[in-house]
Amino acid sequence: MKDLDAINRNILRELSRDGRISNLDLAHKVGLSPSACLRRVQELERSGIISGYRAVLNPSALGIGVIAYVTVGLSHHTKADQSAFELAIAPVKEVSECHNITGTVEYLLRVEVADLKAYKIFHTEVLGALPQVSSITTYIVMGSPKDERA
Repeated sequence: MKDLDAINRNILRELSRDGRISNLDLAHKVGLSPSACLRRVQELERSGIISGYRAVLNPSALGIGVIAYVTVGLSHHTKADQSAFELAIAPVKEVSECHNITGTVEYLLRVEVADLKAYKIFHTEVLGALPQVSSITTYIVMGSPKDERA
């Protein structure tokens, strides 16, 4: 992580909590004048530390009743199989995150579906149908006491 002073860390913390906070309110919370605060936020954006702003969505309001983390092992540990898997999984709407990871398997997926029946269909007809996949392990989320993803 880049070397940030306390004021920039405070700005990032406040923006992480509320990306829609007004510059005036942000400046007040971090103890700067509005113009100095705006300059710092713009520099954080220019430097790539702040790469964007997004809405935090309510899964249940979207009809998502089951969230699962799924580990996927591939049959062969080749670049070609990884590329084929990534290409196949990219358009799948149930997969909200796909991470190539270290360890005993190659991928960790975040899967969001309406219910267990929908997950079974995804598991069987999507993941199970990919020729590169050799193992699938599912972890169903029962609660999220801490979730700071934006």
